[in-house]
Amino acid sequence: MGIIRKTQSVEVLLNEFQEKSNAISAIELIKRLSSQINKTTVYRVLDKLEDDGVLHSFLDNSGIKWYAKCNDCSKAGHTDMHPHFQCVSCGKVDCLSIEVTIPPIPNREIEVSQILIQGRCESCNVK
Repeated sequence: MGIIRKTQSVEVLLNEFQEKSNAISAIELIKRLSSQINKTTVYRVLDKLEDDGVLHSFLDNSGIKWYAKCNDCSKAGHTDMHPHFQCVSCGKVDCLSIEVTIPPIPNREIEVSQILIQGRCESCNVK
């Protein structure tokens, strides 16, 4: 994983992602963990987990940063490129396991692409 010390803070944060398959916003993590970890430590650990390829992040349409578990990524780079879906009703955000091909752009090298698809999730669409 690349984290030299698996501290209690790292364990607590990783447990949040073991339980759920959907993405969690940094704001939500700070609220959930406020009694165990201070805000600065949450951001520091999230940055480290992202640098190590354990988590990936993306921004929603409000500029809020969300985090989700990576699949087969490493400290060398994030290879788990996929779009994300945000429900406009309940706010739930998921990683979509579909492939989206970004066409080559002349005279440019694409390193990162973020695609956020918005609509109603399966739960909200039934209502």
